[in-house]
Amino acid sequence: MKYHVSFDIDFRRNPYKGRYIAVEGIDGSGKSTQAEKLKEYFEEKRKKVLLTHEPTRKPPIGDLIHNVIQGNIKLPASSFQYLFAADREVHSKTTIEPFLEQGKIIITDRCFWSSVAYGILDKSDKLNGSEILLVAQSILSMYHQFIIPDFTFYIKISEEAAVKRLAKMDKKQEYYETLEKLKKIKEGYDWLAKKFSNEIITINGEQSVEKVTADIIKIYDLRFKN
Repeated sequence: MKYHVSFDIDFRRNPYKGRYIAVEGIDGSGKSTQAEKLKEYFEEKRKKVLLTHEPTRKPPIGDLIHNVIQGNIKLPASSFQYLFAADREVHSKTTIEPFLEQGKIIITDRCFWSSVAYGILDKSDKLNGSEILLVAQSILSMYHQFIIPDFTFYIKISEEAAVKRLAKMDKKQEYYETLEKLKKIKEGYDWLAKKFSNEIITINGEQSVEKVTADIIKIYDLRFKN
């Protein structure tokens, strides 16, 4: 027996005086570099700013997640999603909300959007278009109680460009860093950027580092008139 299921999702908006910025993208997109550049930009303006990451690097949950990503531990995809949700709950309550309440700028290298892109990857071989939407809604339903970023910048590059960049990095290849997986994750991000165009701003990540930073800052400043 098949059942048709659908529902609407709204997000919790930032009620605090601080500002919340997320930088998203596939591995190798330059998102971490851009998060650092944004931090430097705000520090030069003498703003109180915190750069953070999701998943966190904190024990016990963050450590476990990174062990899975690095291939040291194997878990079912559904279990992995619950770990991400638990890690974000702790991060939200202990770091993000308190700092926003203090009026600080939070820059996060990934947020809950990435769970959708990566979660779709884990099931994409078995799903059609409507089922992908249902999976995305299911994952997002874990996060509707969390504050959505004021800005989410999606640094978009091709999977081929990402693989070339990753090959130059002095680090062990992680589970999601193959060409095939990056292609599917990118498709997930592209779907999100189209579906939630009011929430996600797409930036051309194949430009120079400086041009990508300038594009992000221009969009931010147009809104907040810093």
